[in-house]
Amino acid sequence: MGAWRDGIFPFHHFHSTAHEVLGIARGTADVILGGPSGRHFALAAGDVVVLPAGTGHCNAGSSADLLVVGAYPNGMRWDLRRGDPAERDEVLANIARVPTPDQDPVRGRDGPLVERWASPD
Repeated sequence: MGAWRDGIFPFHHFHSTAHEVLGIARGTADVILGGPSGRHFALAAGDVVVLPAGTGHCNAGSSADLLVVGAYPNGMRWDLRRGDPAERDEVLANIARVPTPDQDPVRGRDGPLVERWASPD
């Protein structure tokens, strides 16, 4: 179904073929979003992060009890990319083909995510 329970990889990576949602079920994590030069976010149980395809992320440190529940919309198949320059054209083409999810992963069809992604700003 495209859902999993585990942690977040401790290296910078992204997915070019699927969007991803991360729900922190237990523990805490310092997560870098946006690649090696991205921003640090302190996440804790109850936090949810939605990562559009191509968004770099990395676990920069977490509590021993970290449990993340993750999923990809509509059971999309994900890939694991680390920013290899030789893959740039393929990655950009993949990202362009990823459809907008048909519902918000937290609030369902009434949630703001789909409308927000459709907005140009």
